Amino acid sequence: MSAASTIAPARPLSMPHRRFEPAIDPRTEEPRRGTSQCMQALARANQVRLARAALKRDISAGRRSITDVILDSPWEADSMSLSELLCSQRRWGRARSRKLLSSAGLNEGKRLGTLTERQRRILVAALEAKLASRVV
Repeated sequence: MSAASTIAPARPLSMPHRRFEPAIDPRTEEPRRGTSQCMQALARANQVRLARAALKRDISAGRRSITDVILDSPWEADSMSLSELLCSQRRWGRARSRKLLSSAGLNEGKRLGTLTERQRRILVAALEAKLASRVV
């Protein structure tokens, strides 16, 4: 038996290519089944994405304090990772945020909405100490 005969094809030959199906059925001019739920999910995802971008811009411009965001945990930031939130500050990259989070005993992939009150206070204290040492 040769080595070539044991390799499976990348795509089964009997499967047709998937085609784009419009959301509106051209025969009945009605939405296809399931598309309204899909469109609602897309609209919600866009709403969250736009709100997050606005939050990041506010943090970067200094209009909003990151410690307030951590303590208040607005709806748009609940599913953000801590690293993503910290990196939205000016002059903060992955290395600086990773270093701060490891000193606070938190994982950079942890979501803001899953933090306990104690973890929030620890993170805010570490952030304030870091920001105070940078100003002096």
